Amino acid sequence: MRPFDWAVVIVYLTWVVVDGLRRSKGTDKVEGYFLGNRTLPWWTVGLSVMATQISAITLVGTTGQGYATGLRFVQSYFGLPLAMIILSLTVVPFFTRARVYTAYEYLEQRFDVRTRTATSFLFLMGRGLSLGVTLAAPAVVISSILGWSISTTVLALAIPMVLYTSIGGVQAVAWTDVKQMVIIVTSLFTAVGVLLYGITKDVGIGQAMDIAGSTGRLTALSFTFDLRETYTIWSGLLGGLFLHLSYFGCDQSQVQRYLAAKSIDEGRHSLMMSAFVKIPLQLLVLGTGALVFVFYIFQTPPMLFNRAHDAQVAASPRAAEYSSLQQQFDGAFEARRAAARTDDHTGFADADRRLQAIRAQATQLVKDTTGDARYTDVNYVFPTFITTVMPIGLAGLMIAAMFAAAMSASSGELSALSSATVIDFYRRHFVKEADDAHYLKVSKIATAVWGLFACLVSLYAAEQGSLIEVVNRYGSFFYGSILGVFILAILTTSANGIGAFWGLVAGMVVVLTVAFTTPIAFLWHNLIGAVVVVIVGLIVSRASR
Repeated sequence: MRPFDWAVVIVYLTWVVVDGLRRSKGTDKVEGYFLGNRTLPWWTVGLSVMATQISAITLVGTTGQGYATGLRFVQSYFGLPLAMIILSLTVVPFFTRARVYTAYEYLEQRFDVRTRTATSFLFLMGRGLSLGVTLAAPAVVISSILGWSISTTVLALAIPMVLYTSIGGVQAVAWTDVKQMVIIVTSLFTAVGVLLYGITKDVGIGQAMDIAGSTGRLTALSFTFDLRETYTIWSGLLGGLFLHLSYFGCDQSQVQRYLAAKSIDEGRHSLMMSAFVKIPLQLLVLGTGALVFVFYIFQTPPMLFNRAHDAQVAASPRAAEYSSLQQQFDGAFEARRAAARTDDHTGFADADRRLQAIRAQATQLVKDTTGDARYTDVNYVFPTFITTVMPIGLAGLMIAAMFAAAMSASSGELSALSSATVIDFYRRHFVKEADDAHYLKVSKIATAVWGLFACLVSLYAAEQGSLIEVVNRYGSFFYGSILGVFILAILTTSANGIGAFWGLVAGMVVVLTVAFTTPIAFLWHNLIGAVVVVIVGLIVSRASR
């Protein structure tokens, strides 16, 4: 990073924070602080919903996913449009008319306080873990740029984020998200332009796409029906449908957004924006990662993008072995580049397999030498491209987008965690009668506590593989079971509080058992959890009467 790039980062972040705080009016009351006095327009809510998802995880983890496996990940979003239509017809009017602060308040109106408390607790655990991953993504980028430790980088991000969230409330967060979306999309198109310029210096765009297609990176659809396979059209349409129903319909970080809309129709419009825009946007991100793969066919890449342990390996007894792997890698790279330029698909495929095998050997050597069993490379691919290839100023814009996206997404999640903690636990069970100033003070304390929890989780999550998979895997432990409770509440009339509570317990037990004892892919956990909760809930409800 050059001084001008850092100037871009600093100016942009200063503008985001100052403008966000300037818009934080009416946050001296609980409704203003948590829901923006329910006055936000639909397009602001819609962009805020999308910005919460397109965090630094998307820019780091999803591009890395596109580099490693291509476009297949987009299948996990195929159930999104149908999910948004269902939620617009059911959940949005239910929650808006109920005049609740959190989604889980409605469960007490429909069932009982025990079901509300248990469901809110599961949300807090799931969202708290996911927030840790959201922090880990930018920490990976910044630590690789500055040479800082992950823990130092996490604190550097978390401290200003907690302060900003505590002061601004959801209204400041939402308006800040609007700017994030503009900057993120602009940055991605800029990266695509730089990549295409670099690629077409060696081959035509048609030949480049042919090369990417020969490796399977442009294959977006898999019709294989295999519960062990993570990304297929079936897991996306069924498992993805239940994932998005639970995320957008039952997760307070999303529900809080459309509860802040001016009306039911405006809340619906905000969700439909995601239904039509999210999949093309996700293809843009994944396509950027696939283009990075093609770019590094012709431009020499590092053997490993994660260089955190270079010095330790160089000083180890296996330094000569690592150096030999580097020489083999250089030879395989030249063979692959030559085959790509001559359109030799067979030679290219052989050289590429050899290259990936050498990378796998080098990764294992680093793990054995350093004792770092969680060492991973995929999350460092796009940051390496940004810091070594992107022109001056544009690199700063990309890093600014990652900083801002991280803080924006994390602040929204922190706000949701704080609101659920205060509304569903503190005000419901401990201090039931107090003024708004008291609850706002407790909200700020809760924000700080959840920020600390997320920091601890992020230290573990940073090296768990593709970050976009990690956050969905964490969420899939909880989302399906929570969704099952809301299905019982909204779509059935025979379920009661006893059935809903024990259905929730059964759903969590089954999901955790499946997750840790079977090879079934995590997208299916959402469907399994929801079905178990509904079946057990209805049976217990009938038996208890």
